[in-house]
Amino acid sequence: MNLLLTGTFGEIASTVGYVLLAILVLLVMITVHELGHYVSGKILGFGIDEFAIGFGPKIFSKKKKDGEVFSVRLLPLGGFCAFRGEDAESDDPTAFNNRKPWQRIIVLISGAFMNYLLAVVIIAVMFGVYGQTALMTYKVEDLPAGYTVENSFCERDIIIKADGRNVYLTTDLMEVIKDKKQGDSVPFTVRRSGKDVDLQIKLRADTDFVNVEDNAKLLKALGIKYTLDQDGILKATGLANTGLKVGFFKTIALSIEYSFKLAGSLFVVLGQLLTGALGISSLGGTVTTISLTATAVKIGGVRNLLNIASFIGVNLAVFNLLPIPALDGSRVVFTAIEGVRKKPLDRRIEGLIHTVGFVLIMLFAIFIDLQQCF
Repeated sequence: MNLLLTGTFGEIASTVGYVLLAILVLLVMITVHELGHYVSGKILGFGIDEFAIGFGPKIFSKKKKDGEVFSVRLLPLGGFCAFRGEDAESDDPTAFNNRKPWQRIIVLISGAFMNYLLAVVIIAVMFGVYGQTALMTYKVEDLPAGYTVENSFCERDIIIKADGRNVYLTTDLMEVIKDKKQGDSVPFTVRRSGKDVDLQIKLRADTDFVNVEDNAKLLKALGIKYTLDQDGILKATGLANTGLKVGFFKTIALSIEYSFKLAGSLFVVLGQLLTGALGISSLGGTVTTISLTATAVKIGGVRNLLNIASFIGVNLAVFNLLPIPALDGSRVVFTAIEGVRKKPLDRRIEGLIHTVGFVLIMLFAIFIDLQQCF
């Protein structure tokens, strides 16, 4: 009985630890984003009322001589950099809306820039320590008539390139073979038994992909084993993430390329959501992000932690620059319009648009988290 209780307590403590680590990752990313706004604002002479880590009631606060407040707040799921006169008219020359449009645009995009820069650094560390992110086959189908090891994958093949493109994610494979048909050959470079080998992979099924969740179709076409659950959803796959060691300068180059791949995958998902090819059930809010991060770290350790942290960083950068009310991208649009017109739009209307946008984003995030539970 005592052993059972000890084991259960240990599992709970471990799970709580992974969740706290996931929250810390998210908090760091958000803080870095706000720090980007803060640093660029200080350099360009903007007045700043408060820089806060977290939301909700203050648990620590310190006021500087110039009136600027640094605070740590109770809820570690956000943060903000409050510029003077950001949402109201002010006679203060350092107020946000009294600065030149180009200066405001720099401040607005600095948060996303810092997220992206941190993501690239994390990717470079991950690639340097664990190797370039790659896909390895560890379960392949038996070779049918007409298929040989020269036109099929073998177990433990590490996929380096497909049709001349570097491969990091399953979406990279989909992009390469999406217009191919059964029987077509696709050039691949794999690392097999420590040597790089060029193959002509003969596809075993048509590749009529609808969205990024069509992994079963992808695996079937490539002759890689998989299993489906009772609802027909992919349960297990014969592809695993692995690392591929490269030199220092190539690591830096591939890190930047990988960050672009992550950003591109986000735009693909957004496009498929808008066209209806991908359902809203594929999305998740803050709670889902924390849950998935905790699970990924529990399974894959530090490597998965770095990978998902880079993914969150790129997502925050891209998402915040979208022209959606309340996000930095929307504020950039309003500021650019002001720069062209030589006068601002009605501040009250703009403020109302951003407020409504913020409320809708919060409600949407809660909704997509709740729908993951049912």
